[in-house]
Amino acid sequence: MMNTGWNFHTTYNKLSPDFYSTVHPVPADKPELILLNSRLADELGLDFSIVDRSQLASIFTGNQLPEGAEPISQAYAGHQFGHFTMLGDGRAIVLGEHLAPDGQRYDIQFKGTGRTPYSRSGDGRATLYSMLREYLISEALFHLGIPASGSLAVTETGQPVYRETVHPGAVLTRVASSHIRIGTFEFAARFLSPDKRQELLDYTISRHYPDLEETENKALGLLNRVALKLLNLVIEWMRVGFIHGVLNTDNMSIAGESIDFGPCAFMNGFDPATAFSSVDTNKRYAFGNQPGIVQWNLGVFAGTLLPFIDKNEDKARESAQEVIQKFVSQFEEEWYRMMGNKLGFKKTGKQEKELINQLMSWMQRSKADYTNTFLIIAKPAETPDYFNTDQEFLSWYDQWIAVLEKQHGGLSEARLRMTNINPVYIPRNHIVEEALTKASSHGDYTNFHTLLERLKRPYREQWEAKDLQSIPPGFDEKYKTYCGT
Repeated sequence: MMNTGWNFHTTYNKLSPDFYSTVHPVPADKPELILLNSRLADELGLDFSIVDRSQLASIFTGNQLPEGAEPISQAYAGHQFGHFTMLGDGRAIVLGEHLAPDGQRYDIQFKGTGRTPYSRSGDGRATLYSMLREYLISEALFHLGIPASGSLAVTETGQPVYRETVHPGAVLTRVASSHIRIGTFEFAARFLSPDKRQELLDYTISRHYPDLEETENKALGLLNRVALKLLNLVIEWMRVGFIHGVLNTDNMSIAGESIDFGPCAFMNGFDPATAFSSVDTNKRYAFGNQPGIVQWNLGVFAGTLLPFIDKNEDKARESAQEVIQKFVSQFEEEWYRMMGNKLGFKKTGKQEKELINQLMSWMQRSKADYTNTFLIIAKPAETPDYFNTDQEFLSWYDQWIAVLEKQHGGLSEARLRMTNINPVYIPRNHIVEEALTKASSHGDYTNFHTLLERLKRPYREQWEAKDLQSIPPGFDEKYKTYCGT
C-alpha cells in the first residue's frame, strides 16, 4: 500500500491479553466513502490526496488495513444506569496507535465493522444515521473548544442494518487520545489479578500522565488528575448546553475527552431536567444531573484504585473520599467562574453570584433559550423587542449593567469577553435531525454540509436572531435521540 503517513506504534496490545482480543473487521460488500475530515487528517500528518476514493473506502471499512495496523477490541465493564455489567467493544476495533508528527499518540478506531468477542447479542454494525451524528457532533465540539474524540471518516458498507427499521450500514473512523475508560479499571478490579490491575495502572499513567510516575502515591495522583480533567469537561458541557445522554462509567474517558456520545443533544429552552435520550427514561443523565453523575462515576473509579492508594483500606478510602467530596466545591467554584465569564464579569464575588442565580432562575421559569439569551444580553440592540414585555428581566439587566460599569473596561470590554465564550451557533436539534434524515435516508447531503460549515465558526458569525431563535413549537417536548445499537 502506498505511504499516506500512517505511523502505527501500538502499545496497548503489549498488555496482558486479558485486556483485549485480536479481531479483524468483517469485510464490507460495497464500501463507499461518504466523509473524510481533511482538518483532522492534516493534524494526524496523513495525506490521502494520492489515494482514490474507492481505495479510501476500502481502507475506512477495514477491507484493506493500513500498514502497521494490529486490530484489537478492548475488554471493559461499566455501570450502565447505575448497574454493573460486563461489556467490551461490541462493534468497535482499534486499528492501533498512530503517532502524529507532533509526537501525540492517538487510537484509530473503527465503529461498525461487525461482531467481536464482546458483541453479546449485537450484530456489531452501525447505522449511517448514527455515524453521521457522531461525525457532526464531534466536529461541533472541537470547534466549540471542548475536548472530544474526533471523526476522521464515514464510509457506507453497502449492507443493511436492522434496527427499528432497515438502515444503510456505515463505519466511523474515530480518533481519541485512548479508549481507556473508568470501565476498563472496573473490568480489571472485578475480574483480574492484582498484578494485572497494577499493569493497567502503570500503563495508564505512563501513557496519559507520565509526570505522576515520580510521585509518592501514583494511584491517588491519577484519581486527582482524572477528577480535574472530568471536572473541566463537564463545565464545558454546561457552558454550551450539551447533554451527553449516556454517562455510564464505560463512556467516561480517563483522558478527559467527550467520547461515545451517540444519543447526545443540545438544550434549547433552559431547564436542568432536559433529557432527550430514549434509553434514559428516568432522566438520570439530564443536563443538570451531569456534574453529580460525573462525581458518582469518579467514586466508582476511586473504588478500583483503593488497594493502590493505601494498603490500609480505611486510609485509602479516606484519601479517595477527600478527592470525591472536593469535587462538589470545585465544581461550584468553576461553574460560577464559567457563568461569570458568559456574563462578562471579571470576578465572581457575592454580587455577581447573586446576579447569576437570578438570571438562571428567570431563564428556567421563562424557558428562555440557553444559547440566545447570552447573545441578547451582550447585544440587545440586535433584538430590541425581545425582552420588552418582561419587567423582571429588565430589572435584572439594569443591575447587570451597573455592575459591569464599575469594572475596568466597562461594558464594551465585557461584551468582547462574552463574544469569546458564548457560541452563536450550536447544533440545533431540529436542524441536526433534518440534515441527518435527508443524508441517511435520501442521500442528500446539502443540509448536512451547510450545517457542518456553519459549526466551524461557532463564535464569530454575524448573529441573525430569526434564524437561531425559531425552534419549531413543541419540538423538544417530543424529541428523542437514539444510541444506534
